[in-house]
This record gives sequence, structure tokens and C-alpha cells, in this order.
Amino acid sequence: MHNPDEKTQPPSPPTLRIKAIQSLLIEKGLLDPAAVDEIIDIFEHRLGPKNGAAVIAKAWTDPAFHQHLLEDATSAIHSMGFTGLEGAHLYVAENTPEVHNLVVCTLCSCYPWPVLGLPPTWFKAPQYRSRAVIDPRSVLEEFGVHVPDDKEIRVWDSNAEIRYIVMPERPAGSEGMSEAELAQLITRDSMIGTALLAPVTGESA
Repeated sequence: MHNPDEKTQPPSPPTLRIKAIQSLLIEKGLLDPAAVDEIIDIFEHRLGPKNGAAVIAKAWTDPAFHQHLLEDATSAIHSMGFTGLEGAHLYVAENTPEVHNLVVCTLCSCYPWPVLGLPPTWFKAPQYRSRAVIDPRSVLEEFGVHVPDDKEIRVWDSNAEIRYIVMPERPAGSEGMSEAELAQLITRDSMIGTALLAPVTGESA
């Protein structure tokens, strides 16, 4: 998806300032680059997405919470203790056999940090932000997600007012799994809409 010949927007002044401070601390031996990478990995892959996975797993197993989440995602998610500035106003779009949902932010990179952690680099890329709206089916194919032609794709554009999360379809074969076990199946990308959850095999259940 990324084309090195395409022009991208320069980093914002706060981003440049942070990078300058980080470089200075590393140069003076006060900051370990590996520690920075570890912290980023924690927020991007291990902490934030686990919150979102817990929300989705609860919705799969608790009909009342499922209804609450679809009617008022902000209230439902806040009731689980996941709050913050980037999660002040939330909406959950549920995948179904007829509809696949995809989240993008065409203006910048608005993203529900409290439930998904840090946004992936590609989410902020101009190519994704423009093409996901114009040709979402092709973009999903590039992520390895094939959506049949007769299945609707709905694209949700996050902004400063509201941020979107996808509720992936519950995998086949997961009927006997606990809420905690289900949460382990749910990925960050599936909650953006750029990944599907594989069926649970007998060995995994």
C-alpha cells in the first residue's frame, strides 16, 4: 500500500519536538532506545487492544451488555473502566454476515486509545486514509481480507467528536469458550476492520 514516491505530510510540531527531546536523551545516555520500543509495543499491542478485546468478549457473552454497547458504546465502555480523552465519545459498529465495517480517519488519525492502544503506523498513512473511503474492498484485499461482492462494506470516519470500533463476528467453534478465552482471540486489527477472526479448531478450544 505504501508508495515511497508519494508525498506525505510532515510531522506536526509537537511530534518533531518529542523526537528532538528523545534524540537528545538517547545521545546523552539517559534513555535506552530499546526501552522506548518496549513502551510503544506495550501500548500498541499488549495493553490498549486488550481493553477493547475485553469489551468485545463481554458483548459476545452478555446479551444485556451487547445491547448496551450498540445503543450507547461510550457508557458501556466507560462502565468497564476504560475512559480517557480519546475515548470520550465512542460508537461500536457490529460486523454481521451481511455487513463488514471498516474504520478510518480521513482528516488526521483520531483513534480510540483507551480501548485500542496506539494507532498503527498504516492507520495514519495518507494512502490508507484516502483509499479506505474510495475503494475499501481493494484496501481490505491488501490486508488479506476478502469481502464477497454481495456483502456490504461500511466505512466509518473517526473524528474529534466520535471514534469508532468494530465488533468482529464471533468465530465459529468458540461457543464453549469463557469470556477470558474469547478475549484472547480478538486482535487490534479486527477491531479496526482490517482483519477477520479465524474459526476456532478443536485443538484451540
